[in-house]
Amino acid sequence: MTAEDHPAEGAAAAAARRRTFAIISHPDAGKSTLTESLALNARAIEEAGHIHGKAGRSATVSDWMGMEKDRGISISSASMQLEHRGTVLNLLDTPGHADFSEDTYRVLAAVDAAVMLIDAAKGLEPQTMKLFNVCRHRGIPIITVINKWDRPGLEALELIDEIREETGLDPTPVTWPVGIAGDFHGYLERRTGDLTLIRATPGGRRSAEEEHFSAEEATPEALGLPELAEAREESELLGASGADHDQETFLAGISTPVFFAAAVRHLGVPRLLDALVELAPSPEPRPDAEGESRPLDAPFSAFTFKIQSGMDAAHRDRLAFVRVCSGVFRRGMTVTSARTGRPFSMKYAHLAFGRTREVVDVAYPGDVVGIVNASALRIGDTLYEAQPVEYPPLPRFAPEHFAVARPADMGRMKQFRRGVEQLEAEGVIQVLRSEVRGTHVPVLAAVGPMQFEVVDHRLREEFRSSAKLEPLEHSLARATDEPSSHELAGLAGVEVLERSDGQLLALFRDRWHLLGIERTRTHLRLDPLVAA
Repeated sequence: MTAEDHPAEGAAAAAARRRTFAIISHPDAGKSTLTESLALNARAIEEAGHIHGKAGRSATVSDWMGMEKDRGISISSASMQLEHRGTVLNLLDTPGHADFSEDTYRVLAAVDAAVMLIDAAKGLEPQTMKLFNVCRHRGIPIITVINKWDRPGLEALELIDEIREETGLDPTPVTWPVGIAGDFHGYLERRTGDLTLIRATPGGRRSAEEEHFSAEEATPEALGLPELAEAREESELLGASGADHDQETFLAGISTPVFFAAAVRHLGVPRLLDALVELAPSPEPRPDAEGESRPLDAPFSAFTFKIQSGMDAAHRDRLAFVRVCSGVFRRGMTVTSARTGRPFSMKYAHLAFGRTREVVDVAYPGDVVGIVNASALRIGDTLYEAQPVEYPPLPRFAPEHFAVARPADMGRMKQFRRGVEQLEAEGVIQVLRSEVRGTHVPVLAAVGPMQFEVVDHRLREEFRSSAKLEPLEHSLARATDEPSSHELAGLAGVEVLERSDGQLLALFRDRWHLLGIERTRTHLRLDPLVAA
């Protein structure tokens, strides 16, 4: 059952069948692998690839950029629609590296729930906690998955304690592993006591084999499984401490249901698919910029949270990913851009996962649609039909790395400029300019240094114009205004540049440099930007 199967279905009824979620984790926790395992077990793909596979094994479908395959990390975001038990699952995969936290934040603005992926051997890591805090700030319910249980790691109860202490959430395991980390036989369903034994298929390219037993059938003696007795004892201990799933506290952001899995071998992943259907919330009316919620059955509205080009080298097109918030999207409809007030035709629309695309004719609240060649759209733009609405803007993060950019070959200046403009529109990099340097010499501003590597890679591969990047000594930016900018520009070590949205940014060497100026020149406007 997909979005296209019910063209006459009302928006609210269709939204009730949808779950829109993202996966958050520290790099190398297995996020892209879990994405592909979900796709495999929902029968969206026939075989799974793996990031760090053996020679001849394919890379994950979701990681299509050359740098992603080379480094085994996610840089671009993937959008994928799956079906499971009559429910449409919209999965937004996010960049796994901390340098791309701004892109991840934008993706999290478009979801209703998150799957927090934890490495069984490493526990909660810094980037996981950073993204968890974003989810908590946005009120996004979190399902926790302890991954890599097929490898040696920490004890299950130790990980539960860590989740409680580090996040402040009440962990409520729904499943409990039979066997320690590295010896994963299966899991208990804690509510019923039923047992699922799991066995990976050779090579891990296909779904795992599962065998189910009722609580009465699942005894250590009958199955020859002594580990089962310990698993039951630990599960009962959790029950005695009140660590049982409660849907109300989960949706309120007080508790987090916990599952155990080994995504690379697809162990426990079908149970996670069931959990997304059973536990994750469906889309709800979204507040606009004024704080008023727009009903799901109101006329169509959506907002743009990501722009991506270079996904199809043969066509050089650009996709604008929009999250439908209300009403029904129909391919070919004409809507209005709240930013410009101009009409916009959505003639070409796709569902996209990596380089794979499928034309979409109808979409409902919670769905994500890729609008092709949407050059008039910017990140954060609201689109609406009939009744005007504008959703809150997406914040720009405070950059900490700056570099002057020039083409390595001045004869390729036209391609260089076009590439920089494109990457700026996608949010890959912030571009700053000033009359002092000349508007043809941009300063690139990034949250993390790997963004510069992406810029160089994509300029070279997509626009055939390599860049020469000259790092600047600045590491801190503050928003300022026109009156303050003149005085700031005359201070040693300070540079004032203008961002593409018209915001003036004053750049400083470090925090001590800034503090010295703030202490002596209290009349200047120096506003903090959103921290990554």
